[in-house]
Amino acid sequence: MNKSVGDPVLPDWTKPDGWPAMSLQDIEAELCAPGQRFEMETIDIRGVTTRVWKNAPGSLRQLADHARTHGNRLMTIYEDERVSYDAWYRAVARLADALRVRGIGKGDRVALAMRNLPEWPVAFFAATAIGAICVPLNAWWTGAELAFGLANSGAKMLICDAERWERIAPHRAECPDLATVFVSRSQGGDPAAETLEAILGTPHDWPNLPDGQIPDIPILPDDPATIFYTSGTTGEPKGALGSHRNLTSNIFSSAYAAARTVLRRGEALPPPVAKIGLTVIPLFHVTACSAGLMGQVFAGHTFIYMYRWEATKAFEIIEREKVNLTGGVPTIAWQMIEHPDREKYDLSSLEAIAYGGAPAAPELVRKIYQIFGSMPGNGWGMTETMATVTVHSAEDYLNRPESAGPPVPVSDLKVTDTLGKALPTGEVGELWARGPQIVMGYWGRTEATAETFVDGWVRTGDLAKLDEEGFCYIVDRAKDMVIRGGENIYSSEVENVLYDHPAVTDAAVLGIPHRTLGEEPVAVVHLAPGMAASEDELKAWVAARLAKFKVPVRITFVSETLPRNANGKILKKDLKAKFEDS
Repeated sequence: MNKSVGDPVLPDWTKPDGWPAMSLQDIEAELCAPGQRFEMETIDIRGVTTRVWKNAPGSLRQLADHARTHGNRLMTIYEDERVSYDAWYRAVARLADALRVRGIGKGDRVALAMRNLPEWPVAFFAATAIGAICVPLNAWWTGAELAFGLANSGAKMLICDAERWERIAPHRAECPDLATVFVSRSQGGDPAAETLEAILGTPHDWPNLPDGQIPDIPILPDDPATIFYTSGTTGEPKGALGSHRNLTSNIFSSAYAAARTVLRRGEALPPPVAKIGLTVIPLFHVTACSAGLMGQVFAGHTFIYMYRWEATKAFEIIEREKVNLTGGVPTIAWQMIEHPDREKYDLSSLEAIAYGGAPAAPELVRKIYQIFGSMPGNGWGMTETMATVTVHSAEDYLNRPESAGPPVPVSDLKVTDTLGKALPTGEVGELWARGPQIVMGYWGRTEATAETFVDGWVRTGDLAKLDEEGFCYIVDRAKDMVIRGGENIYSSEVENVLYDHPAVTDAAVLGIPHRTLGEEPVAVVHLAPGMAASEDELKAWVAARLAKFKVPVRITFVSETLPRNANGKILKKDLKAKFEDS
């Protein structure tokens, strides 16, 4: 159902007759009943009584063994490389053994830095399935930022692609724990690194690898599995330490939400069907890895990777491979909707376009349905919740396009005042979340962990409200963070770089709305008396020190120091007016 971008009026969505056929409470009672697939049980996790999915895999090793049963079904497609689940498992087992031979044991950190490639899920599972802790690093980071992640995590091994190694190699001396480096898709010849192909060959070779087993290492559900980096309000990245249970919980949370949608329509639950998805967001985000990859591997879906996002290339792939699922961040959906060549392609196979990680306009929710005939999907989570806490999709999302959806049954949300006291329904306060997907804390950051994680709850820093049925509405962010196309930009990090410029004495970074990206960073700067700097000069200054997506798109100058409150905090709300209607 492709419609022209130029259609003057799109009909609004209205509730179908008889929808919803069941309440959220009745659905939970049916799906989570004893003996059912989504049965829950209550256990103790680090001293906190927690509801968990009883039937979720107990570890990523168990998930890998389960995925092997999908056999010759295609797991990944990347350009001309088509890898089956059987070939993937052979590569995982071979690499896991190589890690063990090189001294990687339970609890050791193995960093992973590469674009979305077939090697990414191989490296991820090879590390975690033997009890090591995988550290996915942001592939957009600069060499210095990547070196920080390696040093902070104490990574003993790095698995990366050639582009990331080119950035990291000059900083090798800053990573004292790093003993071994595997580089994929390189020309070789670097004595400081081994080629990954020397162990695995190329993806075309994986079907011919020995039919081995992953080394048998005892792993408990609440053993550590990952460190995903997120930045705090101080701008210094913090590593969120996640467990095997954190990641495998998302499998059942997403599956439950899909079943809930069917029952809300009054339909019978269909048998599981493997789908084809186009993954266009980076796997180093919990959205793509935890909320996406885990469920895809469990269900036996095929997922397609792109070298880089290009709308026309995506249209070609969707048409050729009959893609059912795609999305990622709102930016992707907007580009697909507004692209002038969209109608040249058959996109009728698309069943759902889901996204997260950035604010989305209610207009986008309904345009997805109206233009593509696809169901929209969204949800709320964060690095500290290993992604999925709420899931919002299909008719429920169309009916409440401003909401992020209700929490999944194993999770709880509450809205609190500044003292942590729960507020009544409908009132705005700080959102707190708990459940089996909440991470273990911050790596090596005892004080920050104590401030953020309280008796099983995570203080999210988001301002939100809940309605009578438990649907969550994110109102604003208490933390000074800009989300540009799904990428987190912490203002203090950029401000600190600006302050390092000799001409800058005062700086504030804030976000302004952007129709497709959600937000973009801008800056207000006050220069020292007698000093000079241009907008282009300061942009280049930031670009030389931080990832490109963190560079302010506009910088405006003021003659006076920036306005502050009595505590010395810059009044950023007062500054946003400088960017309105301009």
